[in-house]
Amino acid sequence: MYLSAPINIDIYKGISINISSERAEITLEIESKFFHAANAIHGSVYFKMLDDAAFFAVNSIVPDLFVYTVSFNTQLLRPASSGIIKSVGELKFKSANLFIADSTLLDENNKVIGRGSGNFMKSRVQLTEAIGYK
Repeated sequence: MYLSAPINIDIYKGISINISSERAEITLEIESKFFHAANAIHGSVYFKMLDDAAFFAVNSIVPDLFVYTVSFNTQLLRPASSGIIKSVGELKFKSANLFIADSTLLDENNKVIGRGSGNFMKSRVQLTEAIGYK
């Protein structure tokens, strides 16, 4: 489902994901097309990587429904302009319909370059092959 999303086919080619229970890791090789005017990755890339990892940490324990982001706080801590970045998301809280997950974005030297925390809820969208779920 993730790798077949148009944004990951058209813009973030080469992105990869590994999902386990309550945890997700996403990696991406930095390309100059992700840069802002100061030649480092734009904050939108930080947000995407952090939100996606937190999202899949949550959706890893919701087997039948698509979850969605209710709110997400992003901290941009250090610039990055080359190498491979990795986002690690972990579930921190769960209730019947509300989930909280944190994520950390690391550069290729395992230095923290960003952090995020989000609230997620269950949607009514079924996880089916119609949305690319396998």
